[in-house]
Amino acid sequence: MDKSKSEDFSNRVAGAVSVIFHPFLIPVYGLTIIFVAPTLFNYLPFGFKKLIILVVLVNNVMLPLSLMPILVNRKLISSWFMDERKDRVIPLIISTILYIVSTYIMFRFPVPLFMKSFFIAVSFLSLTATLVNFWWKISLHSIGAGLLVALVIILTFRMFTPLLWYLIPAILIAGLILSARLKLNFNSPGQVWVGFITGFAGFAVIVLLFQ
Repeated sequence: MDKSKSEDFSNRVAGAVSVIFHPFLIPVYGLTIIFVAPTLFNYLPFGFKKLIILVVLVNNVMLPLSLMPILVNRKLISSWFMDERKDRVIPLIISTILYIVSTYIMFRFPVPLFMKSFFIAVSFLSLTATLVNFWWKISLHSIGAGLLVALVIILTFRMFTPLLWYLIPAILIAGLILSARLKLNFNSPGQVWVGFITGFAGFAVIVLLFQ
Protein backbone atom coordinates (compact mmCIF):
# COMPACT_ATOMS: atom_id res chain seq x y z
CA MET A 1 0.00 0.00 0.00
CA ASP A 2 2.83 2.41 0.91
CA LYS A 3 4.54 1.62 -2.39
CA SER A 4 1.29 2.36 -4.23
CA LYS A 5 0.90 5.69 -2.41
CA SER A 6 4.51 6.59 -3.17
CA GLU A 7 4.00 5.76 -6.84
CA ASP A 8 0.82 7.83 -6.94
CA PHE A 9 2.59 10.78 -5.29
CA SER A 10 5.51 10.64 -7.73
CA ASN A 11 3.08 10.55 -10.65
CA ARG A 12 1.27 13.58 -9.27
CA VAL A 13 4.56 15.47 -8.94
CA ALA A 14 5.52 14.50 -12.49
CA GLY A 15 2.11 15.67 -13.69
CA ALA A 16 2.49 18.98 -11.87
CA VAL A 17 5.93 19.52 -13.41
CA SER A 18 4.49 18.81 -16.87
CA VAL A 19 1.72 21.39 -16.34
CA ILE A 20 3.92 24.09 -14.78
CA PHE A 21 6.48 23.77 -17.56
CA HIS A 22 4.02 23.20 -20.39
CA PRO A 23 5.47 24.11 -23.81
CA PHE A 24 2.95 26.97 -24.13
CA LEU A 25 4.55 28.64 -21.07
CA ILE A 26 8.22 28.21 -21.96
CA PRO A 27 8.50 31.45 -24.03
CA VAL A 28 7.01 33.36 -21.08
CA TYR A 29 9.64 31.89 -18.76
CA GLY A 30 12.32 32.66 -21.34
CA LEU A 31 11.29 36.31 -21.59
CA THR A 32 11.14 36.54 -17.80
CA ILE A 33 14.75 35.33 -17.60
CA ILE A 34 15.79 37.90 -20.21
CA PHE A 35 14.06 40.73 -18.34
CA VAL A 36 15.13 39.90 -14.76
CA ALA A 37 18.66 38.58 -15.26
CA PRO A 38 21.36 41.13 -14.35
CA THR A 39 22.16 42.15 -17.93
CA LEU A 40 21.46 45.27 -20.00
CA PHE A 41 17.96 43.97 -20.73
CA ASN A 42 17.15 44.32 -17.05
CA TYR A 43 17.16 48.10 -17.52
CA LEU A 44 14.46 48.14 -20.18
CA PRO A 45 11.37 50.13 -19.10
CA PHE A 46 8.90 48.11 -17.03
CA GLY A 47 6.02 49.14 -19.29
CA PHE A 48 7.89 47.78 -22.30
CA LYS A 49 8.56 44.46 -20.57
CA LYS A 50 4.93 44.18 -19.51
CA LEU A 51 3.74 44.84 -23.07
CA ILE A 52 5.98 42.15 -24.59
CA ILE A 53 4.96 39.53 -22.02
CA LEU A 54 1.30 40.50 -22.46
CA VAL A 55 1.56 39.93 -26.22
CA VAL A 56 2.97 36.43 -25.63
CA LEU A 57 0.47 35.59 -22.88
CA VAL A 58 -2.49 36.56 -25.05
CA ASN A 59 -1.28 35.34 -28.44
CA ASN A 60 0.70 32.24 -27.47
CA VAL A 61 -0.86 31.04 -24.23
CA MET A 62 -4.45 32.21 -23.79
CA LEU A 63 -5.49 32.00 -27.44
CA PRO A 64 -4.20 28.42 -28.03
CA LEU A 65 -5.70 27.26 -24.73
CA SER A 66 -9.05 28.84 -25.58
CA LEU A 67 -9.11 26.83 -28.81
CA MET A 68 -8.53 23.51 -27.06
CA PRO A 69 -12.18 22.95 -26.00
CA ILE A 70 -13.28 23.56 -29.59
CA LEU A 71 -10.76 21.03 -30.92
CA VAL A 72 -11.88 18.46 -28.35
CA ASN A 73 -15.59 19.04 -28.95
CA ARG A 74 -15.12 18.79 -32.71
CA LYS A 75 -13.15 15.59 -32.10
CA LEU A 76 -10.16 17.01 -33.93
CA ILE A 77 -8.11 15.87 -30.95
CA SER A 78 -9.03 13.10 -28.51
CA SER A 79 -8.03 14.86 -25.28
CA TRP A 80 -6.40 17.93 -23.73
CA PHE A 81 -3.26 15.92 -22.96
CA MET A 82 -2.48 15.23 -26.64
CA ASP A 83 -0.76 11.96 -25.77
CA GLU A 84 -1.04 10.63 -29.30
CA ARG A 85 1.09 11.99 -32.12
CA LYS A 86 -1.96 12.58 -34.34
CA ASP A 87 -3.54 14.75 -31.62
CA ARG A 88 -0.64 17.18 -31.83
CA VAL A 89 -0.86 18.03 -35.53
CA ILE A 90 -3.52 20.77 -35.43
CA PRO A 91 -2.41 22.35 -32.11
CA LEU A 92 1.19 22.48 -33.35
CA ILE A 93 0.18 24.09 -36.63
CA ILE A 94 -1.89 26.67 -34.74
CA SER A 95 0.96 27.36 -32.30
CA THR A 96 3.47 27.79 -35.12
CA ILE A 97 1.23 30.28 -36.92
CA LEU A 98 0.70 32.25 -33.70
CA TYR A 99 4.45 32.30 -32.95
CA ILE A 100 5.09 33.64 -36.43
CA VAL A 101 2.46 36.34 -35.80
CA SER A 102 4.18 37.24 -32.51
CA THR A 103 7.53 37.42 -34.32
CA TYR A 104 6.01 39.77 -36.90
CA ILE A 105 4.65 41.96 -34.08
CA MET A 106 8.10 42.08 -32.45
CA PHE A 107 9.62 43.28 -35.70
CA ARG A 108 7.10 46.11 -35.74
CA PHE A 109 8.36 47.28 -32.33
CA PRO A 110 11.76 48.92 -31.67
CA VAL A 111 12.93 45.94 -29.60
CA PRO A 112 16.55 44.79 -29.15
CA LEU A 113 17.86 42.44 -31.84
CA PHE A 114 18.40 39.70 -29.25
CA MET A 115 14.68 39.64 -28.48
CA LYS A 116 13.79 39.52 -32.15
CA SER A 117 16.11 36.56 -32.59
CA PHE A 118 14.48 34.95 -29.53
CA PHE A 119 11.09 35.01 -31.26
CA ILE A 120 12.58 33.79 -34.54
CA ALA A 121 14.15 30.85 -32.70
CA VAL A 122 10.91 29.97 -30.90
CA SER A 123 9.01 30.08 -34.20
CA PHE A 124 11.68 27.92 -35.83
CA LEU A 125 11.50 25.32 -33.04
CA SER A 126 7.71 25.25 -33.22
CA LEU A 127 7.86 24.71 -36.98
CA THR A 128 10.52 22.02 -36.55
CA ALA A 129 8.42 20.20 -33.94
CA THR A 130 5.40 20.40 -36.26
CA LEU A 131 7.28 18.87 -39.19
CA VAL A 132 8.93 16.16 -37.11
CA ASN A 133 5.58 15.27 -35.53
CA PHE A 134 4.25 14.08 -38.91
CA TRP A 135 6.67 11.14 -38.68
CA TRP A 136 7.76 10.86 -35.05
CA LYS A 137 6.60 11.85 -31.56
CA ILE A 138 9.33 14.19 -30.32
CA SER A 139 9.03 15.49 -26.75
CA LEU A 140 7.72 19.07 -26.86
CA HIS A 141 8.41 19.56 -23.14
CA SER A 142 12.05 18.58 -23.69
CA ILE A 143 12.41 21.05 -26.56
CA GLY A 144 11.31 23.76 -24.14
CA ALA A 145 13.78 22.53 -21.51
CA GLY A 146 16.64 22.67 -24.01
CA LEU A 147 15.60 26.17 -25.03
CA LEU A 148 15.76 27.50 -21.46
CA VAL A 149 19.22 26.05 -20.80
CA ALA A 150 20.54 27.40 -24.12
CA LEU A 151 19.05 30.83 -23.39
CA VAL A 152 20.87 31.21 -20.07
CA ILE A 153 24.18 30.06 -21.56
CA ILE A 154 23.87 32.43 -24.53
CA LEU A 155 22.95 35.33 -22.25
CA THR A 156 26.02 34.57 -20.14
CA PHE A 157 28.41 34.84 -23.09
CA ARG A 158 26.66 37.52 -25.14
CA MET A 159 26.15 39.86 -22.16
CA PHE A 160 29.51 39.01 -20.56
CA THR A 161 27.65 38.39 -17.31
CA PRO A 162 28.06 35.32 -15.06
CA LEU A 163 24.58 33.84 -14.64
CA LEU A 164 25.47 30.77 -12.60
CA TRP A 165 22.46 31.21 -10.30
CA TYR A 166 20.21 31.14 -13.36
CA LEU A 167 22.05 28.31 -15.11
CA ILE A 168 21.90 25.89 -12.16
CA PRO A 169 18.10 26.19 -11.76
CA ALA A 170 17.66 25.96 -15.54
CA ILE A 171 19.62 22.68 -15.65
CA LEU A 172 17.78 21.29 -12.60
CA ILE A 173 14.41 22.25 -14.07
CA ALA A 174 15.37 20.64 -17.38
CA GLY A 175 16.24 17.46 -15.50
CA LEU A 176 12.87 17.56 -13.73
CA ILE A 177 11.02 18.04 -17.01
CA LEU A 178 12.79 15.16 -18.77
CA SER A 179 12.34 12.89 -15.75
CA ALA A 180 8.63 13.79 -15.51
CA ARG A 181 7.97 12.88 -19.14
CA LEU A 182 9.71 9.54 -18.65
CA LYS A 183 7.95 8.89 -15.33
CA LEU A 184 4.54 9.43 -16.90
CA ASN A 185 5.49 7.26 -19.90
CA PHE A 186 4.44 10.03 -22.25
CA ASN A 187 7.78 9.85 -24.06
CA SER A 188 10.58 7.37 -24.58
CA PRO A 189 14.20 8.18 -23.60
CA GLY A 190 15.01 8.77 -27.26
CA GLN A 191 12.12 11.20 -27.72
CA VAL A 192 13.14 13.07 -24.58
CA TRP A 193 16.83 13.41 -25.43
CA VAL A 194 16.27 14.26 -29.09
CA GLY A 195 13.77 16.88 -27.95
CA PHE A 196 16.25 18.42 -25.51
CA ILE A 197 19.09 18.48 -28.06
CA THR A 198 16.76 19.95 -30.69
CA GLY A 199 15.62 22.70 -28.32
CA PHE A 200 19.14 23.49 -27.15
CA ALA A 201 20.92 23.37 -30.52
CA GLY A 202 18.07 24.84 -32.55
CA PHE A 203 17.64 27.82 -30.25
CA ALA A 204 21.39 28.46 -29.94
CA VAL A 205 22.04 28.29 -33.69
CA ILE A 206 19.13 30.55 -34.67
CA VAL A 207 19.80 33.17 -31.99
CA LEU A 208 23.52 33.33 -32.74
CA LEU A 209 22.87 33.36 -36.49
CA PHE A 210 20.65 36.44 -36.25
CA GLN A 211 22.91 38.38 -33.88
